[in-house]
Amino acid sequence: MSWRPFSEQDEQRLMDAISEAESDTSGEIRVHIDRYCKTDPLLKAKNLFVKLEMNNTERSNGVLFYISVEDKKFAIFGDKGINEKVEDNFWTSTVMLMTEHFKQNNLVGGICAGVLEAGKRLKVHFPIQDDDTNELSNEITYS
Repeated sequence: MSWRPFSEQDEQRLMDAISEAESDTSGEIRVHIDRYCKTDPLLKAKNLFVKLEMNNTERSNGVLFYISVEDKKFAIFGDKGINEKVEDNFWTSTVMLMTEHFKQNNLVGGICAGVLEAGKRLKVHFPIQDDDTNELSNEITYS
């Protein structure tokens, strides 16, 4: 895939945010960037979650941040292990934080802020374990 909306520095910022967010939680975070989303972004995120094999983590605590750049849509999709433990509106504050950044045309900053917030919130339910390993790549994926 040759389409890349971010510079290498911006990609590194995003991967650094993922690493930092995962440093205190056993949760696994990924970011997927799409150019267009002609459907419901949550449905797209759910399908990508499986395609990226994020549903195979040991504690079922993966989170996918899905962002469609051109259509200005995004969704946060958490695995069943997360949804079984957290309140229904668990992602609301993260969505609101990201939206504020996006309104200021700060796409990378918004994603980073959302990822870091997710890490803080996941730490409560999924603290880092002594035997924790990074089960999923921190690389940004694109379609």
